[in-house]
Amino acid sequence: MIKKYSVNIDFHKFFRIEGLTAREFRDAKIYINEYTAIIFNSKHAVDHFFQMAKEVRVEIPETMKYFCISDAIAFYLQKYVQFRKRKIFHAEQDTQQLLELIKKHKAEKFLIPCSDAGNKELSVALDAAKIVNKEAILYRTVLDDLKAHIDVNKYDMIVMFSPNGIRALFQSYPDFKQGEKLIATFGSTTAEAAIEAGLTVAITAPTKTAPSMTMALDQFLAKSNKR
Repeated sequence: MIKKYSVNIDFHKFFRIEGLTAREFRDAKIYINEYTAIIFNSKHAVDHFFQMAKEVRVEIPETMKYFCISDAIAFYLQKYVQFRKRKIFHAEQDTQQLLELIKKHKAEKFLIPCSDAGNKELSVALDAAKIVNKEAILYRTVLDDLKAHIDVNKYDMIVMFSPNGIRALFQSYPDFKQGEKLIATFGSTTAEAAIEAGLTVAITAPTKTAPSMTMALDQFLAKSNKR
């Protein structure tokens, strides 16, 4: 896009992911081997779950079942466990579909590795279905001080991929005014966070015609050039 539309694109991290210590996890009094199934909503959750199991010296039994929000996460899970059809289950990036999969295994006890800013939608739905579940906070989001290395005022557009990016923006620039600056968001929760913060979202993804942010930006810039 830089070559195609003669635009400048800079990449900056607005936050970082930091794992909890073994001591912090033990203080939460969550015992992995009390659960028979794990639910993964992200690759971060996969990595931090197996890292924590190693740190607290818990051996994951061969009988453990895994439920993933997407096939990409199920595939990534094979970095840690051998794939078996009756052991790893996945939805197609759809929470309701994942819930229906889980309901077929109601006798299991489910552990949900998550961050300190996790979305409780799934846990609430499992509670309503009377399925035993527990959220395990294994990592946290640490917002960066953007003022130390970014001048957001020099940009015509800010592209956000997470609600944490919105929070980092307003934490560093509490008096931020959008003005004519364009805001692009990936994912419904990011768009909702932007709107709640008083921002007007010009570009959203994924959509039927733009499943990725790259495609959404390409379509926007193509239309802008025509005008």
